[in-house]
Amino acid sequence: METREAYMVNDLGNGDCGKGQMTNYLVRTRRAHTVIRIGGPQAAHNVYADDGRHHTFSQFGSGSFMPNVQTFLSRFMLLSPLAMMAEAATLRRKGVSDILRRTFISANALTITPFQRAANRLRELARGDARHGSVGMGIGETVKDSIDDPTMALRAGDLLDIPLTGRKLRMIWEKKRAEIVATMHGHPDAAQYLSYFEDRRMIGMVLELFSEFARTAQIVPDEHLKEILGRGTVVFESSQGVLLDEWRGFHPYTTYGTCTFEPAMTLLDECGHDGERHRIGVVRAYAVRHGPGPFMTEDAELTAALPDAHNVMHDWQRQFRVGHFDCVATRYAIAACGGVDALAVTCLDRIHEAGDCWSWVDDYELLPQDGDGALFERRNPHSQNLVSDIKLGPPRDLDHQERLAKRLLAVHANVRRSKGSDAYETEAERHVRTLQHLLRVPVRFTSFGPTAKDVQERSRNS
Repeated sequence: METREAYMVNDLGNGDCGKGQMTNYLVRTRRAHTVIRIGGPQAAHNVYADDGRHHTFSQFGSGSFMPNVQTFLSRFMLLSPLAMMAEAATLRRKGVSDILRRTFISANALTITPFQRAANRLRELARGDARHGSVGMGIGETVKDSIDDPTMALRAGDLLDIPLTGRKLRMIWEKKRAEIVATMHGHPDAAQYLSYFEDRRMIGMVLELFSEFARTAQIVPDEHLKEILGRGTVVFESSQGVLLDEWRGFHPYTTYGTCTFEPAMTLLDECGHDGERHRIGVVRAYAVRHGPGPFMTEDAELTAALPDAHNVMHDWQRQFRVGHFDCVATRYAIAACGGVDALAVTCLDRIHEAGDCWSWVDDYELLPQDGDGALFERRNPHSQNLVSDIKLGPPRDLDHQERLAKRLLAVHANVRRSKGSDAYETEAERHVRTLQHLLRVPVRFTSFGPTAKDVQERSRNS
């Protein structure tokens, strides 16, 4: 009988922790036939094939270098048709010629239009120095529009109905034009995005491109997922990280979407999946963050010592920042997820390259204020300045999350470093064991390079 397991791969940080590599590894070692995507096209999941090919996966599953491995974009995934066509063309040049034939899209997946993408960028420009760190893909605009007026929400299934798609495109164009365009005239960087709203003929141009996409895409009802799950092992691949979660992240430096295991668990429950479920939390061996927002363990020296070829200065996310591993924030992410079954620690080789800077943070210093009791745990009753854990607040309370974010901007991280001077392998093992002990979750996977072959599995007793 075919084994029917579901591996759920989630980032426990601010993104960029290695979800693509772990998805690729699990597809290969567990013989998964499908990668189920959750999140949005803002993903930048870097995968290196054994033959040297590299691709940054955004909408297609990160196991797609493997022949016959399929991708399913669930209803919890936002679709960007134009970006998907561009990504498919890139993959064809890399030898993956059948990617669209082995990709299926839920008819209920929200679809991003170029007008929402342009509006997103205009809105972020208007924030000036108070930017939220948006990726500039139109994700927040699209989700908010669907909440404000569900009749206007464009979904993948609508693309099969050209008149309906045309009507919704007009509604979106008119709404975005009325909301933001008038306030942005004269802004020095706004002209290219304002151009989307200067001529109504732009609607027809987008409609034609979306119609072309619909002729090649395989758009299916949600029920198709039940058939997928019945065929064997799958991997759920999410976008972004738990610390950016819409409701549990540090508002307003967050995304419009759920970054925990909740969407994957919901889909499995709806389909009556009765196989084993594995919740894998992915972390780097050090902390990273792209763009503004609380980053409690940031260190300018580490940022200089650990440059990342795939995470450079970004027009919208802004600078790439590096810090010490943050056990406090990671424990919070684990709690926000309802727990994890195992951890994957990536980029251990990078610490060695940077001069063996094995470090971590297990508490913060913070001068007490009224209201802190709802936000933090203080481990030592004799040291009221020492914060050991971040509390989970009430569900869906953005005011609470914003108060938390403001307080986190004021903390001082207590950095601890390994005092040993042993061989690299010994120091790496000590670091992994330290994280495992402080996070109270077993580390099952470690990564010492970018390919699937660089991943090592640890025994349950390690």
